[in-house]
Formats: sequence, C-alpha cells, structure tokens
Amino acid sequence: MNVHHTEVEGHAVTDTDGTNAYQSLSETTGHDDPRWAFGTGIVEEAGAEITSPVPDGVDPADLAAYCLMLGDDALVYSHRLSEWVSNAPELEEEVALANTALDLLGQARVLLARSAHLTGGDEDSLAFLRTDAQFRNVGLAELSDDLDFARAVGRMLIFSTWRLALLDRLVGSADPVIAAVAAKGVKELTYHRDYAARWTLRLGDGTDESHARMQAALDALWPYVGELFRTSDEERRLVEAGVAVDPALTREEVDAVLDQVITKATLTRPDKPAIGTIGGRSGRQGVHTEHLGHALAEMQSLARQHPGTTW
Repeated sequence: MNVHHTEVEGHAVTDTDGTNAYQSLSETTGHDDPRWAFGTGIVEEAGAEITSPVPDGVDPADLAAYCLMLGDDALVYSHRLSEWVSNAPELEEEVALANTALDLLGQARVLLARSAHLTGGDEDSLAFLRTDAQFRNVGLAELSDDLDFARAVGRMLIFSTWRLALLDRLVGSADPVIAAVAAKGVKELTYHRDYAARWTLRLGDGTDESHARMQAALDALWPYVGELFRTSDEERRLVEAGVAVDPALTREEVDAVLDQVITKATLTRPDKPAIGTIGGRSGRQGVHTEHLGHALAEMQSLARQHPGTTW
C-alpha cells in the first residue's frame, strides 16, 4: 500500500515518490478530448470500460450502490465547490477551487455511469432526477460554506484527506472501473489536500482574526467527521469480495494527517460530538441534512424544468 504522507514543514505536501502534486492539473497527455476534466479518459487509460463484467461473487446491486456512494460524495461536493466561482477572495483561489470541482466531477461521472450501467439507467438521471433521500453521499459533502473561505478550506482538508486514504486503497479494487477512478483520483486528491493544508497553515498561523476563523471553521465541521468512518452493509460485503475499502480502517491515517496539519497551524483539534445519524442511519442510507435539498434544488433545476433536453 502506498500511503501518502503529509510534509507540512515549509508548507509542502507531496507524494511519497517526490512528484509535484500540482502537475495533475496540467497533465494533458492522452487527453485529446477537450472535455478531459469531466472524466473523459479515466477508464480508457486503465484499459477498463464502464461495461466491464461484475467481478465474480459480487452482487451487482451492491456494486451499483457503492459506486453511487463514491460518486455522490464527489458530485455533491463538486457542486458546493462550484459555488465559489466569482465568490472566491482572489482569482487564483477561484481557479484552484474550480479545478478541484472539475476533478471531482470527473470522478463522479465515471462512477455514476458505472452505477447506471449496472441498474439500467443513465448518469444524467442519477445526477438530476433523484430526490435527496436517494442520494448516498456523506453529510460533509453537502454542507454549505456560506461563503466562508475558512469553512471551504477546512472542509477540503478533511474531505480530501479522507478520500485520498480511500482511493489509495481502492487502486487495487477487484472492480476495474473503481480501480481506474482511484488511480487517477489519487493524483488529483494529493493536490487537493496540499492546497487545503497550505491554506490551513496560512490562516491558522496568521493573524488573530484568521486564526479565530480557521478554528471556528474546524469546530463547525468536526461533528461530521465521525460519519466518514461508518461502514455500510454494502461496503462490508464488498470488502470481503475485494471491491471496497472499509472506511473505518482509514481513520488512523486520516487522524494522523489532520493532527499534523492542525498542530503546525497552531490550531486545536476540536472535541465535538458526532452528529448526522438518525436511528443509526446517515448519508449512506439516504438520511441527510437540509443543506442537500437546497443544493439539489439549484443543481437539478434546469434538468427538471426541461426534461429530456439534450445539449
């Protein structure tokens, strides 16, 4: 397993092989299609296809559900990041947040297309015609930043650290499509985590005001961290089949990375009780905060007003 370590001294976070994480945004070789940022080429590069056979011994319904989980996390969070376009504090940050959103949208498209193939649907219907109770994303992905840049930074740090730990392990998934998404996603998420870590350090170890805002952001986000490590029934079954990763097994790595960044940023790790579950059910079971309904109302409005329209 190639574990990605954070090196925050000097404000740098790199892969263990020493590659520059920022190169992932400018890698165009093999992406002749100008829509590459939307996921084109992910499975082709790995020699996989959306229609690849379901691995032996795997329930197609479980695999479709798992692809939805991973895809919905990326889709919903991508939408939230896109809300920063024209709202970021500087043009450079607007570009960085938009590129991060595009990376996640690319992952979401492939995963939703895989799920749709397994269930006889299509990716657009999954994205634009489901109700909030039919989405399977974690609560952290759906929260509104309320145009608080510290909140955006804190959420990206937590989300990218967790998702990177997951995808790093999913590179060896028995499902070729998931493995292909993971292989490309590891490069992308290394950049996302690096970007968020740099800004956490800059804000946390900055002025009194920036420090207070960064600490308040972490305090507000921390109750949603516990849900990231809850294991659904589908995940348990797919772990046994070599397809999925038990998110609970990523906690030690995620905690270590977050603790390192938080300490270097002169911040305090929040001690907040977990929220986001009702009767033991959470986002993976379709139980969401009110934030998701507001996000979907905006994200799905055009498709619902003009059903069946092609562009």
